Amino acid sequence: MDDITKNKILESCAKYSKNTLMETLSIEYIDVGDGFLKAKMPVNSKVHQPMGLLHGGASVALAESVGSAASMLFSNPETDEIRGIEISANHLKSKREGEVFATAKIIHKGKTLHLWEIKIEDEEGNLISLCKLTNIVMPKQK
Repeated sequence: MDDITKNKILESCAKYSKNTLMETLSIEYIDVGDGFLKAKMPVNSKVHQPMGLLHGGASVALAESVGSAASMLFSNPETDEIRGIEISANHLKSKREGEVFATAKIIHKGKTLHLWEIKIEDEEGNLISLCKLTNIVMPKQK
């Protein structure tokens, strides 16, 4: 994938994030390639649980956001909508500050179902959470 195509995709992801949870959580899409999409999210008080650690729900929101956006890479946004129908997460390590990076990689790309593995890692590449997301591709609702 050339740099112009990558930039167009990342700009499109940013556009779809305006006035959404992704903007609230400061999720930024930073890389894309064949079969993957990567985003980052700052770890600060906006995404902490009461003990001052990254909230598992914020990690799941990051995972579902990047996995759903990644499904759009294989769909036509003019005719299709993506809906997450199942997500699971294993939280393996805590994080208090800095950034986390979520990379969604396609496991199965069917006509109507997409299965993604999303690894959330810290700046050093330590695995924070491992998630699995199933999306359904549906005709766009009017």
